Amino acid sequence: MSLFEFCRDFDFRRAPAHTRTILKNSLLDIVGVMAGAASNDTSKMMRSYARLHYPGGMYTSRLMFDGQRVSTLGAAWAGGFSADSLDAHEGHFKSKGHAGATVVPALLALTDALHYNGQDISGREFLSALCIGYETALRAGTALMATSPTYHASGGFSAIGVVCAGARLLGFDEQTFRHALGIAEYFSARCPMMRVVLAPTMLRDAHGAGAYVGLNALLMAQAGMTGAPAQTVEDASVASHWTDMGKRWEIDSQYFKPWPVCRWAQPALTAMLEIQRQHPEVSAGSIEAIRVETFFESMCLQGHTPRNADEAQYALAFPLAALIVRGQLGPDEVTGDSITAPDILSLSSRIEILEAEDISLRFPDEILSRLTLTLKNGTVIISPVTAAKGDPQTAMTTAELEQKFDLFSMHLGHERSLAIKHAIHSLGESQSAIATLEPLFSSTSPSVEGS
Repeated sequence: MSLFEFCRDFDFRRAPAHTRTILKNSLLDIVGVMAGAASNDTSKMMRSYARLHYPGGMYTSRLMFDGQRVSTLGAAWAGGFSADSLDAHEGHFKSKGHAGATVVPALLALTDALHYNGQDISGREFLSALCIGYETALRAGTALMATSPTYHASGGFSAIGVVCAGARLLGFDEQTFRHALGIAEYFSARCPMMRVVLAPTMLRDAHGAGAYVGLNALLMAQAGMTGAPAQTVEDASVASHWTDMGKRWEIDSQYFKPWPVCRWAQPALTAMLEIQRQHPEVSAGSIEAIRVETFFESMCLQGHTPRNADEAQYALAFPLAALIVRGQLGPDEVTGDSITAPDILSLSSRIEILEAEDISLRFPDEILSRLTLTLKNGTVIISPVTAAKGDPQTAMTTAELEQKFDLFSMHLGHERSLAIKHAIHSLGESQSAIATLEPLFSSTSPSVEGS
């Protein structure tokens, strides 16, 4: 089966049950992340940017958690940046990146635009396109990582998934589809990811750029622009990444994040919770010092005294301290006043982060950390080498993912949060995806709406 045939003919109901569950959980997870990010500085800035610079054209879409209609390209920019601004979205080891924070906001923007223009997309068709988008984005990511010496941001490959999903909804023929893939790949945001790890900014993992590039490629190909071939899709050197479409699912190997910080920090957080489970007497007040031994890339995070939300989320020491001090780690613990909270910063200053050679040797196949706690009474507690919660081998349950959604969406209010959750769960039976997902598009509050 060719890639074009897969994208044209795939039906979500034919995917394995496990894959369908992961896909729906991924949608719930990304929407929850975007709800948690709706009122942060990056989201507000990008909504304002979209309103100012991307007025409506042929295709217009509503800004998520805002409701104002702008160009679909502007909605993609804003949506991708918002999803990327709270570092809690699912990810994938082989691509060293993420698909959903690009594909979900882009596909929602396109589906809303088509709905507004009289083309209604059913819930089942939306899920089919979403599954196509995830699967092809992740495969493009593995192909890129296998053929490039540079660690690129996720926007460097995820636009391919936007094209594959969008071409399905727009009914492209094979030639137009190939040109759209080529345009998206040629203009892809192949950003040097370690730059943002070492110097965090709002640019993050380039999901805003990936959403924009993917939708822009669809519109350019629709207008007749040529761009084929896309080398990471069609070149013989990457054929092994594409030959088993529909038989093996990269989606199945995704991980989910319990907390809104870099995945490389999360093994240490997982180890800390296990220590507290086994030693309930351990609290912020009882800890003299913490040593974190981890792999080199995780050691680079450091982040003892972040100056803003971006630095707080691309950090290890600060979120570890926040988890211990506050007893949870959600959006409120890595944004706003928490960043300058004296109790968190005090514990963060007593955390030492070192590279451990034995752990580095197991990266990137495994991301691991080991903690040593020294308590004020002289007790020393050493954790085993620990993997992050949420990996396929340590998977979060559906109930845990829903609890995460509830925490991240709490500022929407209980009624709206519940309505969004119900909409996603019932999407497969919906005659209109956008009508069902309507609660995503109204403003979160008067202050956000006027941002």
